[in-house]
Amino acid sequence: MNTIKLLGATALFAGTLVVSWITHGGGVVSDDPARNIAIPETLTVPLQVQAAYNADTMFFRYRWPAERPGIFHDMMLFTDGAWVNKGGAVPGSQPDGLHEDRVAMMLDDGSVPEFSRYGGYITIGQGLATLTDEAPEEVTKYLPMTRNTLGQWDDMAPDSVQANLRSAGYFLDLWHWRGGRSNPVGAADDQNIATGRDGDAGGSSYGTNWDSDLNQPKFMFDEATAGYAALKWDDVMAGTITQDQTYALISGQAVAYDPAHVWQEGDVLPRRFVRTPTESRADIAVVGGQGRWADGFWDVTLSRALDTGHPEDDKILRDHGSYDVAFAIHRNATGARWHYVSLPFSLGLGHEADIVATPFVGRTPTWGDTWTDVTLFYPGQVTWPMLNSDMHAGAGSIAQGIPVAARHSPEQLANYGIEVEFRQQIRRQWMLTLLAGVVLIAAFGVALNATISNQKGA
Repeated sequence: MNTIKLLGATALFAGTLVVSWITHGGGVVSDDPARNIAIPETLTVPLQVQAAYNADTMFFRYRWPAERPGIFHDMMLFTDGAWVNKGGAVPGSQPDGLHEDRVAMMLDDGSVPEFSRYGGYITIGQGLATLTDEAPEEVTKYLPMTRNTLGQWDDMAPDSVQANLRSAGYFLDLWHWRGGRSNPVGAADDQNIATGRDGDAGGSSYGTNWDSDLNQPKFMFDEATAGYAALKWDDVMAGTITQDQTYALISGQAVAYDPAHVWQEGDVLPRRFVRTPTESRADIAVVGGQGRWADGFWDVTLSRALDTGHPEDDKILRDHGSYDVAFAIHRNATGARWHYVSLPFSLGLGHEADIVATPFVGRTPTWGDTWTDVTLFYPGQVTWPMLNSDMHAGAGSIAQGIPVAARHSPEQLANYGIEVEFRQQIRRQWMLTLLAGVVLIAAFGVALNATISNQKGA
């Protein structure tokens, strides 16, 4: 009888080991496009920053690694006699590599509570587009006080409250350089975050190259200056088109689309045309005409007037002023929330801070070799309502105003972001592990007891 028990316990033990291997060997972290989940291979990326200013202008210089330059956003391919859109947004990296590289900086003057301690986390409300639980209508980044209730994306504060918040400076200034949709015209997209992520007053630096009435593109390249009416799909895919070529459809330089042109299979036109932005949205320029990619790195320098004259769109900067900034980049054809972000940094104009903006005399700064090194990280789906809830063990620390940098490194936050995306799967795996452990212990106990009984019987 004991021999039967021993054999049964041994079989149970072995079977449980096999089941444990099958259910645990592959892990739980894997891409799931249906849930808007795509985990990047690299969880952190280095960014270098420099800052300087003269009597009237602020300058920021950014440098970060990118395997190839994302100078195209989306394209139209001529195939089988028709123009087909290519490069639509997807979770993670766009398969054809058609999504522009970007660098963004949020800037505040102390008017937005919590930003100096928690950075961009405060802008991630419930329901944002591309979250697993995204709202039924598109929701972009927004600040908590623009909603009546934390976690309710559609519970907007009254217009009178929004107006008072704006007048009090409750918004984040957003400097947003786009490798395809602003860089070719030497501009960055001047935006802000309050009720949503919105452009400043005025016209943007890009439009859509499609005439819905005529069902055809609006513009093509000027053969007289570019040497071609369209790019070639194979060249775009191979990455052989450089910034030294005519690669963007620039308003005023491109020509009207000619349907009578003999279009070839594989011809490509950008789905966006670029133009000089206007009014407040045109406040940020690219120094040197364009940001440049070379030897695996982007090098982008932006400038803006210290005082733009638009105090409800931009944070006005002053000599010896103190500010807070946080950074983000998109690379490897990623869009939406698949970016890398930083913790907040203090910025001092002419005085000690995490990032010191150096005063100078002249038109443009002479940059040295001194950089501020920033570690960017993949943030996952960590929302501000979640961080302030019982789901987050550190909610009490937030209530006490303890900065995130005092408790977590960028590397830890990247891993935490992934844990949040797979919370349910990790919990299920933990329960399976617990159950498997209990069964293994029980089987081992039965086998040991049977073995001892057999020995006594002998």
